Amino acid sequence: MRGRARLLAALAAFALVLGPALAEARPGGRTSMGSRGSRTYAPPPVTRTAPDAARPMDRSMTQPTRPQNTVPGATAPQRGGMFGGGFGGALMGGLIGMGLGGLLFGNGLFGGFGGFGSILGLLLQIVLIVFLVRFALRFFRSRQQPAMAGGPNPNGMQRQAQGTPPGMAPGAGGRAMPGSMGASMAGAAAQAPVQVGNSDFQAFETLLRDVNAAWSRRDLQGLSRISTPEMMSYFEQDLRDLDARGWRNETRDLKLEQGDLAEAWREGGAEFATVAMRFSLVDVTYDAQGQVVEGHPERRDTATELWTFVRQPAGPWKLSAIQQTG
Repeated sequence: MRGRARLLAALAAFALVLGPALAEARPGGRTSMGSRGSRTYAPPPVTRTAPDAARPMDRSMTQPTRPQNTVPGATAPQRGGMFGGGFGGALMGGLIGMGLGGLLFGNGLFGGFGGFGSILGLLLQIVLIVFLVRFALRFFRSRQQPAMAGGPNPNGMQRQAQGTPPGMAPGAGGRAMPGSMGASMAGAAAQAPVQVGNSDFQAFETLLRDVNAAWSRRDLQGLSRISTPEMMSYFEQDLRDLDARGWRNETRDLKLEQGDLAEAWREGGAEFATVAMRFSLVDVTYDAQGQVVEGHPERRDTATELWTFVRQPAGPWKLSAIQQTG
C-alpha cells in the first residue's frame, strides 16, 4: 500500500511538473522568443488587440548589452527547449530529479521530511517542490532580465494615420488590416519609420497561417523559408522535445480575429514590423498511440500574440519573433 501511494504521488508530481509543457506545444511554445533587432528587450507599444504589455523574451540570441542592427539568426542561439535553458532550467531539472528520485526510492522528495509518511504528506511535499521550482525560475529569470532599453522615444514618435479603405473597419488611429485587422501606424524616433500597406498586412496574416500549417506538418524546410534562422532553431528544438515524449502537435482551422500594427521601423538595412494578432484555432497534442494529450479536436482556442517580421530590401517578410502578452 505504501509503495502504491508513492507511485501515485510520483505520477502526480510528473503531471504537475509537465503540466506547463503540455500547454506549450503549438508554434512558439507559448513563450516569448526571437529577436526584434535593437528593440528585442524593449516592449512593443500596446494596441487595441493586445492591451496588455508583451512579456520579456525567454529565448533570444540578441545580447542585451550589445543590441544587433542586423537581421537576427546569424549565429547559433542558446537552446533551452520548452522548459527554458540556462541556470533556471538546470535548477528545475536538478530539483525535479532529486525530488522524484526520493519519492520512488522511499525517502520523500528531499530524503524525508520527518513526519510526512502518509499520502497527504507526500502530496504536500509535491506541492512544495513545484512551488519552490516555479519560484526559483521566476526569481532567476527576473535577475537575468535586463532593463528595458532601445524602445521608441515618446517625444519623437510620429503616428501616421491613413485613410480607411472601403470595406475595412478603422483601427486604433490607423488603417485596418484585412479581415478586421485594425492598425495603428507608429514610426520610431531613432530609426526611420516603415510604411506598411495592405499587401504587407496580407503577408502577415498569410505567415501566421503558413507557420502553423508547416509546424503541424513538421515541415522543417517550409519553416526555414518563412522564418529567420534563429526562429527556425527554436522550432527544431521544440519539435525534438515533442519527439522525445512521443507526442505531436497539430494546429488547424486558424482564423484571424483581429490585429493591430504595434510598430514598424528600419535599422541596419532591414525593415521590422511588430503586429499584435488575436486568432482562434484548433490546437491538439497527441501521443504515439493517437490519444489526445491536450486540447480537443472539436474545440477552438483563442490566443493573442505579438509577431515580429523582418525583411531585407525587396525581400519577403519572415517571422523574427513571437511574444506572449499579459
